[in-house]
Amino acid sequence: MSADVHKLLFSLTEDLNSENLEALKFLSLEYIPMKKQESIQDSKDFFQKLQEKGMIAEDDLTFIKELLFRINRIDLLTDKLRSSREEMEQELKIPGKAKISTYRLLLYKIAEELTEDDIVNVKFLLQTSIAKNKLQNSTTVLKIFIEMEKIGIMNDGDLKVLKDILQRLRCDLVKNINAYEEEIKGSSMFLIGPGHQEVACSKPNESVDLEEMTIPQLKRPYKMENYPHGYCVILNNYNFKDPDNTRSGADKDSDVKMRLKERKFVCSRKKLLFTKEALKKVFTSLQFQIIEHSNLEAKQMLEIMQMYSKKDHSNMDCFICCLLSHGDKGQLKGTDWKSVPIKGLVSCFTGSNCKSLAGKPKLFFIQACQGTHKQQSISVEEDSCQKLETDASPLPSVPDWADILIGMATVEDYQCYRYTDRGSVYIQCFCKEMESLCPHHVDLVTILTNVNKDVGDKVFQGSKQMPEIISTLRRQLIF
Repeated sequence: MSADVHKLLFSLTEDLNSENLEALKFLSLEYIPMKKQESIQDSKDFFQKLQEKGMIAEDDLTFIKELLFRINRIDLLTDKLRSSREEMEQELKIPGKAKISTYRLLLYKIAEELTEDDIVNVKFLLQTSIAKNKLQNSTTVLKIFIEMEKIGIMNDGDLKVLKDILQRLRCDLVKNINAYEEEIKGSSMFLIGPGHQEVACSKPNESVDLEEMTIPQLKRPYKMENYPHGYCVILNNYNFKDPDNTRSGADKDSDVKMRLKERKFVCSRKKLLFTKEALKKVFTSLQFQIIEHSNLEAKQMLEIMQMYSKKDHSNMDCFICCLLSHGDKGQLKGTDWKSVPIKGLVSCFTGSNCKSLAGKPKLFFIQACQGTHKQQSISVEEDSCQKLETDASPLPSVPDWADILIGMATVEDYQCYRYTDRGSVYIQCFCKEMESLCPHHVDLVTILTNVNKDVGDKVFQGSKQMPEIISTLRRQLIF
């Protein structure tokens, strides 16, 4: 983090009071959980936690801008961050731009409207649900809301208790909850596109005119009821037998907090973060059992896939595999530089080869080049040795297989890129979007579309990279 950004954050801490800090912490609960917030004593601690979570970056202060806008500190937004109310209003209308959940905003706006007398009455009505000492320590409405969430009488899908209280005390605020519930109902509405492809028509931060929705909805989403939801197998090849083929920076696919911007691209192995931590962090939080395999020969990669296909997945909802390596078109490279067909790896999990996963989603995320052509880039290292090489190509037979999704780092015939000190561009963007959007119940295809845009917008030494989504999912997938 540059001295200028540190100076800016320090300047903000001097202008934010304790009431502002409480509001900022509340609005950030999806990113800094309650347990982590216990150690936050001042604004400086709060900004430090945001940095650790990757919500503040050298070239990305949008989350801070949104927070200041939401708590109505337009003075700081204008003076410190050179933005305005009008600019933020327009920016937050863009799908996927708003990071604070509509649920969290709803509660904050209700809290802003309640008077001191209202707070006393709210506590009285909750005295049979919340322990007396907890209510006494909850000096503000936001703290009361947090206690309600802790004991499970309120969450983003169940506001009945709060609604009942407001109907007795402030019926004028009930309309806010009604509008939220209609919005959430609208976000589950979907269009059926050409060829019966499933296409989302709404996101949590968008409103929908339900009277105009006359197109059929999708079938109910895939079930995600078991704990864990399934295996997340990560195969990461970075140390190859030929040292010239080592994938510098591959370990960085462990850290979603690293920023995707130009900086120094050569670093020592000592500076590499723990392997695969980004993917592990994302899928652990989504209740998957993480299993890692590193530096495998081609034959071992296939054997491991066959081993997991023979396991009993009856009590699981889903299977995920992340494949990170060098490769050629339609193939992945083992550390022995022999190739294994991607089609062969994925086919282990078709309905006929893995019956306990039949009808359940099987997800494969592949970081690897697919050709030698450039789409045009900053100083980054490609996922290949010598000349820019391919890693993996689309699987032509996938449309014949049900319930499979493959997220490719790049389209067929083109290269993909990796920062030598931060890891692959695709995996870093993927983890960032998953952490940002999964708490808002955004479906996987929409998240991957956001990843396509994020990666596609970047330039790497004059070149471009375009990820690809290959899907035969028959339902919406929400983690």
